[in-house]
Amino acid sequence: MSLLEVKDLGIAFGGLRAVGNFHINIEPNDLIGLIGPNGAGKTTIFNLLTGVYLPTEGEIILTNENIVGKAPYQIVQKGIARTFQNIRLFKELSVIDNVKIAFHHKMNYPILSGIFRFPSYWKEEKQIDKKARQLLDLFQMEHLANTTAKNLPYGQQRKLEIARALATDPKLLLLDEPAAGMNPQETKELMETIHFIRHQFNIAILLIEHDMNLVMGICEKIVVVDYGMIIAAGTPDEIKTNPKVIGAYLGE
Repeated sequence: MSLLEVKDLGIAFGGLRAVGNFHINIEPNDLIGLIGPNGAGKTTIFNLLTGVYLPTEGEIILTNENIVGKAPYQIVQKGIARTFQNIRLFKELSVIDNVKIAFHHKMNYPILSGIFRFPSYWKEEKQIDKKARQLLDLFQMEHLANTTAKNLPYGQQRKLEIARALATDPKLLLLDEPAAGMNPQETKELMETIHFIRHQFNIAILLIEHDMNLVMGICEKIVVVDYGMIIAAGTPDEIKTNPKVIGAYLGE
């Protein structure tokens, strides 16, 4: 059974069809790259999958449930988490608070308990703090727990955003240009991180990326879009030699 099945997905803004007839099947534990020229519709596809945009056509089936029309927070609860091309941390908060925020939908104590600090509040907060620190420790960032997020190096901020997404306990993680702005050493570490989280958390990953060394080095399948349409799909070796992909994106 597919984890995610997307059928004939599309969206038009006025008279402009930004995405059309997009389809993809993602199985549990898949690692798939989504590539294409700037403006090809890649981030728009992510926005459709996560409920930021409402598609004008098509279906998005997540574990046998059509999630079209669900709000972004509902889709997170169903099991899809994402990061963003431009890092969106709560930069004035601490590293650990950034992670703890992602556990909010698992908090069950009532409002009054939070206001008056009843025992149920302290019990749950202690449990969430422990889980957040364990997650940071997996990323070798536990020692930075009390650091303000904006003071982290760029590569660490990327890691923190991924850790925050993983705190929602996703079945599918969407990474939007995770290597953007990274130097070669940071990109190498990112590749190792992606491999690690895939196996550690047993989740599927769909990533948008322009760094072809990263995409070709870790993805088992690649989908190529141009002008909002799929022009090719296959293994890295198939994509590297596909004439349409070479002409539209990779170059000679």
